Amino acid sequence: MQLENLSLEQLNDFNKNTIIELLGIEVVHFDENSISARMPVDKRTQQPLGLLHGGASVVLIESLGSVGSSLLIDLEKEYPVGLEVNANHIGSARSGNVIGIAKILHKGKKTHVWTVDIKDEESGRLICTGRLTVMIVQKK
Repeated sequence: MQLENLSLEQLNDFNKNTIIELLGIEVVHFDENSISARMPVDKRTQQPLGLLHGGASVVLIESLGSVGSSLLIDLEKEYPVGLEVNANHIGSARSGNVIGIAKILHKGKKTHVWTVDIKDEESGRLICTGRLTVMIVQKK
């Protein structure tokens, strides 16, 4: 992908027919160092007690880092795959939206490391914090 020529609409189209679209995740900002997305807290992302499911938060973390890495590499020659993801669930949300803000910590030739904070969109409260290591694989 060409980061400098890409619109938010084109980036969100890139995520069509994936778990990103299924969970209602929408990229709202990106640049060469960060990417942010909104995710609804609703029946798609809640656990049985009505709280945001921790797994949905992990999907948001991995999605942001993977899409962010896709923006930083030549997808005709290589592709990103999640190598390791971790998450600390700090708070909870029952409704509304959360915003994930991913920032790149390391941009190497073979690995990228992203840190991601997920916050309640309305209050700004920290819901989850995580880290994703992405491996950059050369296409054969």
